[in-house]
Amino acid sequence: MILYPAIDIRRGHAVRLVQGDWDRETVFDADPLDAARRWVEQGARFLHLVDLDGAREGVPANLPQVARICADAGVPVQCGGGLRDARAVAAVLAAGAARAVLGTAALRAPELVAGLAEEHGDRIAVAVDARSGSVAVEGWVHETGVSVEDLIRELGERGVKRFIYTPVEVDGTLAGPNLDGLRAAAAVAEEAEAELLYSGGVGSLAHLRELAGLELPALGGVVVGRALYEKRFTVREAQAALVG
Repeated sequence: MILYPAIDIRRGHAVRLVQGDWDRETVFDADPLDAARRWVEQGARFLHLVDLDGAREGVPANLPQVARICADAGVPVQCGGGLRDARAVAAVLAAGAARAVLGTAALRAPELVAGLAEEHGDRIAVAVDARSGSVAVEGWVHETGVSVEDLIRELGERGVKRFIYTPVEVDGTLAGPNLDGLRAAAAVAEEAEAELLYSGGVGSLAHLRELAGLELPALGGVVVGRALYEKRFTVREAQAALVG
């Protein structure tokens, strides 16, 4: 499994939200490129970027920051936030991202996502953010009533081969991952022959070892943010915990 250090960008800064709450924000780096360089220096093999302003506004809002990170990092970058049409996806890929991560569009326009998956292959991933098992969209503001499993199943049938599952209720809390939700999502991803990345609640190396110990065939990586920023462990230590 691969560790994906997270860099959430809002108003040009690297921040973290707690449980997807826009009013519970902590700014960790004035320049998100500083965070990217730090994670790469610690051994990161891939970076996970989220344009939070884009997620809320519906169009990419921090492409210059994304492009700077992609040009400087020296490792592949996946990026999401506001990618709701083909033009936005093309823009983030042109900025240097190795993968474009779609969220709201996956539910609102599944045929668009299918077309993008056909065109770009595994450069397309879908973020499945959920509250209490129901997919949440538009920057986690609106719950849809659609289950995580149903969305992964449908988009898997449409050609999507990589999903990022985040149970928002634990995201940023450091209190531990949602293992039950992960098991359910991973089972459907495995049926779809897709890779699943997990994000949310990781606060210790023990949590990472717990995730690795599940031995879920579809689970290919873990996204971690706040715990790294708060120096609870390093990227290198985290990667070692995931590979056992």
